[in-house]
Formats: sequence, C-alpha cells, structure tokens
Amino acid sequence: MLLAKRPQEMFPTTLIDNFLNDEWVKSLYKKVATSPAINVMENDAEYELEMAVPGLSKEDLNVQIDENCLNVSMEKKTESEQKCEKKNFLRREFSTQQFCRRFELPENVDKDKITAKVENGVLKIVLPKVITAVEKQQPKVITVG
Repeated sequence: MLLAKRPQEMFPTTLIDNFLNDEWVKSLYKKVATSPAINVMENDAEYELEMAVPGLSKEDLNVQIDENCLNVSMEKKTESEQKCEKKNFLRREFSTQQFCRRFELPENVDKDKITAKVENGVLKIVLPKVITAVEKQQPKVITVG
C-alpha cells in the first residue's frame, strides 16, 4: 500500500471564512432570501391559494390584482435600540424583510369576488370561478320514442 502525502493548504481558513461557512449564517440567508411556500388547490367552484407567512399580520401584507395578475407582496421593517447610560453605549439594529409573488390568473376567475385572510401564519386567498350560463344549465332529458 502506498501512502500519499496531502499538501498543506495554501491559504488557511480564516475567521471570516468560518463565519461565512457556518450553517447558522447559511440558514439565516435562506430565510431572508426566499419567498414563502405556497399551495394551490382547485375544486369545481374556486381556486384556493395558501401561502406560509409566519409572524406576519394582515397589515404587513399587500394583495392586489393588476391587469390579469394577482400580486402578493410583503415588507416588514423592524428596529431595536439599546442604550446604556453608565457606559456610554448605544446599539441600534434594523432589518427589512420583503418578498413579492406574482401569479397569472386563469380567465375563469371572478376578480370581483376574490377574498383573502391571514390565520395561524397562513395567508389564504380564495379565487372564485365565474359561473357561465352553460354551467348553470341542468342536463336535459330526452325521451326516446
């Protein structure tokens, strides 16, 4: 068996490399940089869209229809400030979170009857379908003579 000598690294890892490769930092970046997960369901009467929005209230969310698209967006700003008079210390932190999702609506959606509500960290948008005259007609029975 032949043993191979492994070369030393040319550039040893630094504190910054360790910080940037830390799993906690990667998970934090993923949480801030991604859009929320969605579920889309359909039945005979409507489409239903559910979006995970934990920690958000209805004031943080903006739902609009622009032409034939449903736009769901959010922007939340947080600020915190800590002061310590004894040591002349001041720390102020702020962050902004935002996302925007755009969905093209099918032609059979009744745009005037769309509803949305937030409950238990889930935004639920109901998109009722337009009931056309053809769908309202009952089947006609023809007797065979």
